[in-house]
Amino acid sequence: MTAPSSGPSSVLVVGTGGREHALALALSRDPAVSEVHAAPGNPGIGAVATLHDVDPGDPAAVAALASRLGVDLVVVGPEAPLVAGVADAVTEAGIACFGPSRAAARLEGSKAFAKEVMAAAGVPTARSRVCSTPAEVAEALDAFGAPYVVKDDALAAGKGVVVTTDRAEALAHAATCGTVVVEEFLDGPEVSLFAVCDGATTRALQPAQDFKRIHDGGRGPNTGGMGSYSPLPWAPPDLAALVVATVVQPTLDEMARRGAPFRGCLYVGLALTAAGPRVIEFNVRFGDPDVQPVLALLDSPLGELLLAAAEGRLDEVAPPRFRTGAAVSVVLASAGYPESSSKGDVIAGADRAAARADVDVIHAGTALDGDALVTAGGRVLAVRATGADVAAARAAAYSAAEEISFPGMQRRSDIAAEPLGVVEGAAVLAD
Repeated sequence: MTAPSSGPSSVLVVGTGGREHALALALSRDPAVSEVHAAPGNPGIGAVATLHDVDPGDPAAVAALASRLGVDLVVVGPEAPLVAGVADAVTEAGIACFGPSRAAARLEGSKAFAKEVMAAAGVPTARSRVCSTPAEVAEALDAFGAPYVVKDDALAAGKGVVVTTDRAEALAHAATCGTVVVEEFLDGPEVSLFAVCDGATTRALQPAQDFKRIHDGGRGPNTGGMGSYSPLPWAPPDLAALVVATVVQPTLDEMARRGAPFRGCLYVGLALTAAGPRVIEFNVRFGDPDVQPVLALLDSPLGELLLAAAEGRLDEVAPPRFRTGAAVSVVLASAGYPESSSKGDVIAGADRAAARADVDVIHAGTALDGDALVTAGGRVLAVRATGADVAAARAAAYSAAEEISFPGMQRRSDIAAEPLGVVEGAAVLAD
């Protein structure tokens, strides 16, 4: 199938969560896109895409599905398939793929590698040490002092980072990992910036902020994210341009120099410190839930942007445009999250919430049990709403969220609450 010049007519989204649902929704609303497929997707994605029961972490299976469907573009959502080489397999099959190669995905697959690249590129980030023994960890903790930041070097499904003032807890976490990165604590509001990259050129999306802790006021354990909003009225207006110049472009240049050009989304997790923006970490895909409000406000075609990046011609595409107003996403999590999750609980009211104007109910951890929608993960749903400003979007999101219930449901009540520039304790992104 030949794609029109404006963008892809058929797209395969790889993954199962809220990020993939948000991407599928945005692509389904793109005038150039006539077909959206998902592998394997979830019940919410199934409302806007054709689902295919394929393991997203199996490179050969994903490439075979994309070839069979004849899609113009494959968009790989989660990090694990990228680290496993799904993008390589799809590209080798002759199909455009938005997502980095296995070699480039090391920017998320290994925090030590990311730090090495940042150092070589001159990217502003926290001082750190790579440690592989308890003695090295103890020495690094003492060198940087509290609060202690200890990160598992490898992928850990959002559970590899501990920020604590308890030295024993920091040591205990390191003992459960192999190699770890111990960092200095970065003090300042956190911001997520998504940069669409084609290996040489980048186009930044609108910044967002998410709320990581499970309970109101930034209390309790870290999660993959309990809510998010965009834009950030309190952030510097030139923040995106500054981060592109000081972080994204130098990183792209360094990765190209290493023979692993980065094509896909470079997710820059930032702390806005008194000394300026500092990188907390890189991810190699869109973050969830923080990309949800960004996509809700995107006013230019998503398919065209992602296809141009995948084909190495991003310089031919105008920078993305965003509507005025704001968007807020509020996550509804299952009982026990983040330590565990309750599965099979019947969800009521999701259709009523989704029927509201300017509201989307994003599925993350859901399944069907007969005709009943049930929980199937830690973060179950996100209620996303748009409005004239952050306050209006927030009110609409929480009003719609009141329609939804399931046993043991957890929901923060302070997502995007005033003061918007004040964030919770630890500057750490562990999506």
